[in-house]
Amino acid sequence: MKFIKELKFNSEGLIPAIVQEAGTGRVLMMAWMNLASIEKTLATGNTCFWSRSRNKFWIKGESSGHFQKVKDLAFDCDGDTLLVQVEQTGAACHEGYQSCFFRSVRNSGADFNVTESQLETPEQMYGKKAS
Repeated sequence: MKFIKELKFNSEGLIPAIVQEAGTGRVLMMAWMNLASIEKTLATGNTCFWSRSRNKFWIKGESSGHFQKVKDLAFDCDGDTLLVQVEQTGAACHEGYQSCFFRSVRNSGADFNVTESQLETPEQMYGKKAS
């Protein structure tokens, strides 16, 4: 994988990955990848990430069934951010929304509003309350 030497991982060996819906261009989520998760993503064609909070590798959709089929993997001019274009199955957000970016700030930050409908509840996706 020739492109790996072009990437700039942080001190924890991670690089941010912006996940975008290939068909619409909508940003679905942001997650962290390490070398192993990049390799697994390329090998399987499904997104794989590193969870900083759980300190473990995870495959998007392994619990919810909402997988992301990779259509393109790109990196920015500085080599410090990945852009992963995917075909999303179901909700991308663990709270059951199509995108993790389902809230918009209003009134100079005094308020926010929910900008899309929830597709499923966390209980429907995982069988219990998601954290």
